[in-house]
Amino acid sequence: MPVLSKQHKTPSLKKEQAQKVWYVVDAEGKTLGRLASQIAHRLRGKHKTTFTPHVDCGDNIIVINAAKISVTGNKETQKNYFHHSRYPGGMTTTPLQSMREKHPERILVEAVKGMLPKSKLGTKMLNHFRVFSGSEHDLASQKPLKLEL
Repeated sequence: MPVLSKQHKTPSLKKEQAQKVWYVVDAEGKTLGRLASQIAHRLRGKHKTTFTPHVDCGDNIIVINAAKISVTGNKETQKNYFHHSRYPGGMTTTPLQSMREKHPERILVEAVKGMLPKSKLGTKMLNHFRVFSGSEHDLASQKPLKLEL
């Protein structure tokens, strides 16, 4: 039986070997779903050649101008967000319009959260994602690079 050399093995990254970069994304005028899928792709690390499914190897993403994100079709009036208090009859529904007025950053967070794995790893990846409704952010000390999506 031939012995394979190390260059033929698929690389499996360890969490200490992951190289994370900070990026800032401007959401003004971008479509909600398309932006969310690209951000989720980056948070998972699927854009890297060293992608390992069971390791958090994605980048850190900062999103500014989340209040100016756009949606297509009739979603502005018809899309609803659901929350249940775990008590009988505890379902509450929040339309997209009122979510945009009260918490505009939650719109993008909920969209990206739905595209990440439903596990402890997905929760950890979501912690590397920061959203700001305005054009200013308080993470300038991380020296984020501008990313066009």
